[in-house]
Amino acid sequence: MLYCRGCERWCSKTSGCRSRICISNPAIQIPFSAVNDDYCDCPDGSDEPGTSACSYLSRNYPLTSADRPGNSDLELTLALPGFYCKNKGHKPSFVSFQRVNDGICDYEFCCDGSDEWAHVGGTKCEDKCKEIGKQWRKQEEKRAKSMTAALKKKKELLVDSGRQQKEVEDHIRRFEVEIQALEMKVKDMEADYEEVKKREESKMVRGKKAGKVNILASLAKGRVEELRNALVEVRKERDEARSRLKELEDILSKFKIEYNPNFNDEGVKRAVRSWEEYAAREDVGNLGNSARDRDLDEIAKPDDNTSGVNWEQWENEEDETDAVYKLAAYLPPSIVSFVEDKVISIRRFLEDNGILPKKEESSTGESKAVTEAREGLEKTKTSLAELYTQLKNHQADLETDYGKAGVFRALKGVCISKDSGEYTYEHCFLGETKQIPKKGGATIRMGKFGRIGSVIIDNVNETGVIVPEERVSLEYTNGQTCWNGPARSTTVILECGEENEILKVTEDEKCVYSMIVTTPAVCPGGEEEGDVAPRRKDEL
Repeated sequence: MLYCRGCERWCSKTSGCRSRICISNPAIQIPFSAVNDDYCDCPDGSDEPGTSACSYLSRNYPLTSADRPGNSDLELTLALPGFYCKNKGHKPSFVSFQRVNDGICDYEFCCDGSDEWAHVGGTKCEDKCKEIGKQWRKQEEKRAKSMTAALKKKKELLVDSGRQQKEVEDHIRRFEVEIQALEMKVKDMEADYEEVKKREESKMVRGKKAGKVNILASLAKGRVEELRNALVEVRKERDEARSRLKELEDILSKFKIEYNPNFNDEGVKRAVRSWEEYAAREDVGNLGNSARDRDLDEIAKPDDNTSGVNWEQWENEEDETDAVYKLAAYLPPSIVSFVEDKVISIRRFLEDNGILPKKEESSTGESKAVTEAREGLEKTKTSLAELYTQLKNHQADLETDYGKAGVFRALKGVCISKDSGEYTYEHCFLGETKQIPKKGGATIRMGKFGRIGSVIIDNVNETGVIVPEERVSLEYTNGQTCWNGPARSTTVILECGEENEILKVTEDEKCVYSMIVTTPAVCPGGEEEGDVAPRRKDEL
C-alpha cells in the first residue's frame, strides 16, 4: 500500500492511494508518482497536499474557466485548506502550505512534527501530540465548563432583561391610568378654583386698601360699570331702530315723490299730508340729537384720571386701621398701646374669617381660600407633568435597541475596569467609557454610548490563516475633545466569556480607542424556545 503524505483524509485505509483525482475537476487524473513531487499539476493544488508547491494559488489566481467548467475565475481557490497533520493523540489539523518544510516546528498546528518531513537544514520535529493533547484536553474541559457557566449566566441575563422589560411595560400602563385620573382631577380643580375665586371676590374687596370709603368706591365703580354697559347696549339698540326707521322713511319719501296727484285718491292724499307733517316734526327734533349723542359718547368712555371718575384715588384711600395709627399721634402712649392691641385683634379676626384680606395678600388681592385652591391646582398640574415625562421616558426605553433578545438591558449601568499603565480604564455598559489617572487629575470621558453595532476583525483559524470574523460592538462617541483633535470615541468589541472583563485597551489613532471586552451576553445560544427571554414590543 502506497503512502501519501498529507492525503490521510482522502486515501482509503485498505487500498491506500494508487491514483489521484484533482478535487475541483475530477476529469483530471494524475499518477500517484506526481503526488507530492513538489510540482503543481492540478489547477486547485490538490495534488500537493504534502508540499508547498501550490501555496502560490489564491482565490484570484488567473486560471481560465476551462480549468473548472461552469464556474468563473473568481470561484477558483485552493481545494485543500493546508497540509494535513494527523496528530495522533491530539486532534487533526491543517497547517498553511507556506509552513511546510520551512525549518520551523509548528507544534501549535502539527504536534506530530509531520510538517517538517524533509528535515530541511537538519530540522527534526519530534512527536509531542501525547503531551500537547493531554494539556489541550484539560484546557478544553476548562473552556467547556467556562462556556457552560457563561451560557447559564447569559440565560440569567435574558431572564433579568425580560423582567425589566415587563416592569417598563407595567409602569407604562400604570402611568397611563394615573395620567387619565389626574387629567380629570385637574379639570375638576380648575372648576373649583374658579368657583372659589368668584365666591371670595363677592366676600372681599380686592385692592391695596379695604376701608369703608374703598368699599363704597368699589361698589359704586361696579354699579357705574353696569350702567355704562347697559347704556352702550341701549344705544346700540337705538341705532338699530334708527336704521330701520330711516329705511321706512326712505320708502315713504319715495312714495310721496312718485305718486300721481291726478288720481284724486283721498286715502293717498291723506297719507301724503301725514308724512309731510311727520317729516317737519322730525327735522325740528333732530336739532338736539347731535348734542345728546356727544354727551352719551362722553359718558360711555372708561373712567380714568382724565374722564369720568378717578376710582383709583378713592380705592386707595387709607383704611380705618391707618386712620387709627394717624390718630394715635395725638393720644397718650398708654391709650395708644390699648388701641393698637384692639385694632390688631379685630383685624386678625376679620382676616381669619375672610372678611378682610391679610396684609401680605392685599397686594395681590388673593384670599387664603383662593391661594390654597390655586396652589393645590398648580401642585396637581406639576404631578401631571412629571407623569407625562416618566411615560415618555419609559416609552423611549421600550423602543431602545438592547441587542438580540434585549440581553443588554440587564447589563445597562454595569461597570468594569482595568488597570493599564498610568491609567485605570472604565467601561459602563450602555453608559460611558472613561480614562482615570492613577496619580490624580481629572477623569477623561472617552465616549458616551451611541448604539449597538458590529465590526469585522481578523481572526486566525486552526490552519493559521487569517479570516474575517464579525463581532458585536458597542459604539461610544462625543467624549471629551482632544487638544487640537476630535472628540474622543471608543469602540468596545465584545467576545464570549464567562465574566464581564476588559482584556485590552488600545488607542488606534489620535483620541480613537478600542476595547476588547468579554461578556456572556454575546455567547452563542440561550435564546432557544423554552428559555425565559424578553417579550416583544408588539405583545403590549
